Amino acid sequence: MRISGVTLPDNKQLAYALPLIFGIGPTRAKDILTQAKVPFTKKGSELTAEEEQTIRTLAEAYTIEGELKREVGQNIKRLKDIRSTRGIRHERRLPVKGQRTKTNSRTVRGNTRKTMGSGRRTLEKT
Repeated sequence: MRISGVTLPDNKQLAYALPLIFGIGPTRAKDILTQAKVPFTKKGSELTAEEEQTIRTLAEAYTIEGELKREVGQNIKRLKDIRSTRGIRHERRLPVKGQRTKTNSRTVRGNTRKTMGSGRRTLEKT
């Protein structure tokens, strides 16, 4: 079954196959299947043509795949253009939403863990 340019595997249950589409998560997948009156455990190969078409129309009612990626990209570009803090952090490839950066972020800049060694100490024997 193809939805919005994504081929869903036939041997996977639909509740787990639908989230392979960008913009559809587990909750939205279950909502779609509930509205289509299709059991969650049904596999793609077991669908009738009518059920497949119903799922496709319900899924495409949401903003998914290319359209959603384009929208997200435009939002990030807008933030960069107005020089907001979030936009600047996107430009610098740093964490955007307030995450800890001292230890957690391993970014392109190579925030590698550095040990705080005090150097080599020599003990004098007297």
